[in-house]
Order: sequence, then C-alpha cells, then structure tokens
Amino acid sequence: MNRPTVGIVGAGRVGTALAVGLKEQGYPVVAIASRSRPSACYLASKVGAEVATPEEVARGADLVFITTPDDAIAAVAEAIAQKGGFRAGQWVAHASGSLSAEVLRLAATAGAITFSLHPLQSFADRETAAELLTGSFFAFEGDERAEELARLIVADLRGSFWLLRSANKPLYHAAACVASNYLVSLLHFMKRLAVRAGLPEEQIMPAFLPLIQGTLNNVLALGAVGALTGPVARGDRETIRRHREALRPEEWELYRALGLYTLKIAQEQGLPEEKAQELRALLEEVSKA
Repeated sequence: MNRPTVGIVGAGRVGTALAVGLKEQGYPVVAIASRSRPSACYLASKVGAEVATPEEVARGADLVFITTPDDAIAAVAEAIAQKGGFRAGQWVAHASGSLSAEVLRLAATAGAITFSLHPLQSFADRETAAELLTGSFFAFEGDERAEELARLIVADLRGSFWLLRSANKPLYHAAACVASNYLVSLLHFMKRLAVRAGLPEEQIMPAFLPLIQGTLNNVLALGAVGALTGPVARGDRETIRRHREALRPEEWELYRALGLYTLKIAQEQGLPEEKAQELRALLEEVSKA
C-alpha cells in the first residue's frame, strides 16, 4: 500500500507528534492548518509543509488528521464539509481517545473513509511528542475500509495495534485517564502529605521515585493483585486508623475512597473476611468528626 499524502488540522501536541512521526517514516506531509497561525507555521517548518486553511488542507491531502481539541472536532469537520473540502475516497481521521468516528459523519457523507486512531500516550510538550509517539499502542475505531491504512501507520511508527468497538471508547478513554491524569493527581497528593510530614520538598519526588518504579515493576511482573502490599493488604486496621488521625478531612475523603477500592484487591489476594470487614467499617467513616 502506498503511503498517502497527509494534512494536519490542529497543530498542537498530538498534531505535531503525528506530523513529525509520519514525515520521518516517509509520509509526505503537505499542509498544516491551526487556529494559531504561529503554531501552524512552526509545525509546517518542521515537516516542510504549507500553511493553509482547514478546507485547503483537506482538498490537498489524501489523509486528513483533525487533531483539534475534542470539543472542536465535529465543528471543524462541519466547516470543512460546508466549504467542499472533503471528497470521495480520501481518508479523514481524528486522534481522540473518547470520541468515535461518528463525529466525522459529514466527511463520510461526502464519500470520505473515516476513522479514529488514538495513541495511548501522554504528550506534555510538542518538542518530545514525536519521540513518545514511536512505539506506542494505538486504538483504531471506525470504517473497516481504513483498517489496512491504520495498521500500516502503526507498523511504520513501530507501535502496537488495537481494534476497538465504538461503544467502548468512553471506557477505554476513562482507563487512559486513570493511568495518566489520575496518576499525576495521586503523586500530587503524595507530595502534599510528604511536605506536611516535614520532608524537604525538592527531594520528595527523587526520594519516592524508586518506590514508584518498584511498584510499577511489580505490577508488570506479578499483576495488580499480586503486587499489592501495605496495610490494606495486611488487614492492618491500626495503621489505617493512625493515618486517619493524621489526615485532614478532605485528605481522608480521597484516602478512604482509594482504600475501599484497594480493599477489593486485597480480598482477591486472600485477605480474610473478618479483617476485611474491620477495615471496611473504618474506611466507610465519612470524616474524623
């Protein structure tokens, strides 16, 4: 299968990752459009493309990636369709993790083959986005006629391919949010408690990193159930009680919600029911008051 010409509408982190990554693999990236002209110019200069309007990008490319924020994808596709930008036989895709290809229905009405291809990766900045893209897992959903092309793209990016049902995209994306966004929240929570405990703030992340990395390694080696350690896994009610006394009410609310979920894992691991009931009673208490 020949590699199609590519156009990018939306020159943010994901659009940059795809444009640079595909260019490096021999895909001709011909045009870039973005709400921010400086962003479009920046990306166009990196991949040797022209800066254009969204409808011009669509007219000039065989494969169009709409990589705007999720809540703008449908509106951008509608605007391009109204200006006659889409045509029969071209591919039109987005990279949203939560939305299905249905948001591109006006492109499909014009005869385009629509799909979504979401990289399971977190792009914190545009400079490192393309490096992180390579080797990622990608979730494909949409018109089955696009699957061959999507598999070629993923193979060229040395990634792994997942075929996903449209109805399952919200659950898939929720899992990704927990793995990435909520992990950041947990680490922020951890740092807050450590600062309150009197640890030097600048040393907290480096000090806790070996513990975090060791836990991830254990999960990879043993699975989540096998990797669980700590007071909930042991049924250590007194340690949890001491935590409760040390935490502020709003901290306890998050701690106890996590603890109740962790208790289910501990029971899968074999925690006796009697100990589980004792911990549950403590963790279900709404506040120290």
